[in-house]
Amino acid sequence: MSAMSGEFIILVLLIVTALAFDFTNGFHDTGNAMATSIATGALKPKTAVLLAGVLNLVGAFLSVEVAVTVTTSVLKIQDSKTGALLPSIDASTGLTIIFAGLIGGILWNLLTWLFGIPSSSSHALFGGLIGAGLAAVGLNGVNWTGVTQKVLIPAVAAPVIACLVAACGTWLVYRITRKVMKNRREQGFRWGQIATASLVALSHGTNDAQKTMGVIALALITTGHLTGDVKADGLPFWIILSCAVAIGLGTYIGGWRVIRTLGKGLVEIESPQGLAAEASSAAIILSSSAAGMALSTTHVATGSILGSGVGKPGAEVRWAVAGRMAVAWLVTLPAAALVGALAFWLSHAVERLTGAALAGDGLIFLILVGLSFYMWWRAQQQKVDHRNVNADWDTSTNSVVPAEVRDAAPAESKPSKPAAV
Repeated sequence: MSAMSGEFIILVLLIVTALAFDFTNGFHDTGNAMATSIATGALKPKTAVLLAGVLNLVGAFLSVEVAVTVTTSVLKIQDSKTGALLPSIDASTGLTIIFAGLIGGILWNLLTWLFGIPSSSSHALFGGLIGAGLAAVGLNGVNWTGVTQKVLIPAVAAPVIACLVAACGTWLVYRITRKVMKNRREQGFRWGQIATASLVALSHGTNDAQKTMGVIALALITTGHLTGDVKADGLPFWIILSCAVAIGLGTYIGGWRVIRTLGKGLVEIESPQGLAAEASSAAIILSSSAAGMALSTTHVATGSILGSGVGKPGAEVRWAVAGRMAVAWLVTLPAAALVGALAFWLSHAVERLTGAALAGDGLIFLILVGLSFYMWWRAQQQKVDHRNVNADWDTSTNSVVPAEVRDAAPAESKPSKPAAV
C-alpha cells in the first residue's frame, strides 16, 4: 500500500472518530439544556431530547469562531502566518497527534457518562490534544498562551459567573412572585423554561459542534486539503453539516445518566429555578461563542443549577454530589491528556516496528472501539433511561443509578429455585 493511500485511510478514520466524539459530546451534554426542564415536568423526557437535538443541529450552522480557536489556539503545529505545517512535523505525525487526542476525549466522555458525572467534553478534547502534542513534540507542541486565554481562564471564571447570575436571578424571581400561588407560578414558569432550555440547546450547538469542526479542519490542514486560515476562507459545507448531524443525533439519544445527575442530583429543582438557570447558561454560552472562547457548556450549566439552589430560600444543595463533579473537572484535562499521550506513543511504537503509520493508528482505533463497547455494555447492566430519569435521588449513596434498578440487578442474577414436585 502506498504512503498516500495509507494517509488517506488514516484521514478517513480520523474524520469518523471526530464525528464519533461529536456524537458523544451530544449525548453527554444533553442535560446542560434539558435536565431542569425534564426534572420540573416542563417537557417530557423524549420530547426534550428531540427538541434539543434539532436545536443543536441548527445552532451548529450559526458561527465558526470557536472552530478557529481549535485550529489555532491549542496545538502549535502550524506556522502562524502561512498556516503551513511546521518543518518538524510531517502529515503522518500531525494526523496521529489529532487521532490520539480524539481518543483521549472520547474515552473520558464515556467514562464520566457511565458514572453520571457532568464533566466537560470540551476539556476532554483539549486535554487529549494537549497530551498527544506533548508526547509528539514536547512543550513546544502546545500553544500555551492560547490554551490559557481561551480554555483555562474561561474554565475557572464561567461556572462562578454562572452560579452568581443564576443565584441572583432565582432570588429575584421568587421575590417578585412571592404572593403568587405556588401551582400557578410553577405552571407559568414551565412555559418559560421551554423557551430558555431551547436557547441553551441552540447555544450548545453553536459552541460545541464547532470544536469538532475545528478538529476536522486541523486534520485537513495537516494533509494539505485546506488552507490554514479558517476564519478568512471558511469551512466546507460538508464539515459543518456532518458535525451538526452528529451532535444532533447524539443529543437525541440522550445521555440519561448525566441528565439525571443535573436534574435530580444537585438540587430538587422547581420551574422558577430552572428558568433562571437556563437563562443564565444561554446568555453566557452565546456571548462566549461570539468571542471565540471554547467554553465548557457543562461547567456553565452546572454552575447555573447550583446557583439556582443557592438563590432559592430554604433550598437544599447536595454539596457531596457537587464536590464529586468538581474533582472530575479538575482531573479531566490531565486524565484525557494522559490517554492522548499513551495513544500517541502506542501508535508511534507500532509504526516504528512495522514501518506503516496505518498499522499504529489502526491499532489505537480498534482499542477505542473495544473500550467504548465495553463501557456501553456496562451501562446496560444498570440502565438509566427516559422511564426512570426522574426517580427519587438516593442521598445515602448519591449513585446515579436509581435504587430500584440497583436492587433489581442482584435479584435477576440469582438462580431461580426449582419448582416443588
